[in-house]
Amino acid sequence: MRFVHCSDVHLTADYRGESLLRLGWRRWLALPELLAGGRARAYLRAPQVLAAIAREARDHAADHFILSGDLTACALDSEFQAAREALGSLVEDRSRCTVIPGNHDVYTPGSLRTGRFARYFGHLLESDLPEHCREGPFPFVRRVGDEAAVVGLCSARVPPVPGISQGYIGRAQLEGLAAVAADPRLAGRALLVVVHHAPLTPVGEVAQGPWGLRDGQALCALLPGARHAVLHGHIHRRFHHAATAVRPHLFGAGSSTFSGQEGYWIIDVAGGQVTGGRVAVPRMPAGT
Repeated sequence: MRFVHCSDVHLTADYRGESLLRLGWRRWLALPELLAGGRARAYLRAPQVLAAIAREARDHAADHFILSGDLTACALDSEFQAAREALGSLVEDRSRCTVIPGNHDVYTPGSLRTGRFARYFGHLLESDLPEHCREGPFPFVRRVGDEAAVVGLCSARVPPVPGISQGYIGRAQLEGLAAVAADPRLAGRALLVVVHHAPLTPVGEVAQGPWGLRDGQALCALLPGARHAVLHGHIHRRFHHAATAVRPHLFGAGSSTFSGQEGYWIIDVAGGQVTGGRVAVPRMPAGT
């Protein structure tokens, strides 16, 4: 079986044309980095790159496509709409596609309160085993073929101020995940657990501080061995830590649409085990 995993695509609206009153103070604080700092320019082609990755998922005959959060720059409706359009027909079928929110997708209290992410992608949060949901739709389970299941978690929380983007899963979701991992209906299947924040850094240290995953060690402890993989983003570097007897595979997708660093994972499953992965770079049509 084959899975395509990308993350942190950050489709970005034209903030120069947005009303400052509508943007609110949190997005005001982001404007210097977006505009003067060049972040918006680095994601100028993000819609085209995401569309290319979605097309290539079909070309690779992937059984399932996974996007581990940060679809947007600052959780505007226009950014969510652009992400949905870029994914095309793939996003209409939850048997083929999993998308979870990242911290940029709940950038403001208003975006969370109005359920902006769910407005565009809520149909992908329905679970095949809803009895294991503990916090809203999370964790949700998607059985893929006969050898794998994808489990979606939410670590994205509204930051107290922009720039403080620590994530946490929480006890309720971890209890639900433990029940999923022990469910006899999933015996013999590889479990690919999708979360936005990274449990480990690229050099294998525990990801801590204002950008880490507070309960990353607890997450990894529930998923020992090569049956399991954690697929994440948030850290804008692409890396893989192989599974050990006490932790799962960890696949960090980096920022899949950042100019000059475009890429995504192709992850393989066989015999109910995650057997490895390779990095692919999307092929862009001429003139884009």
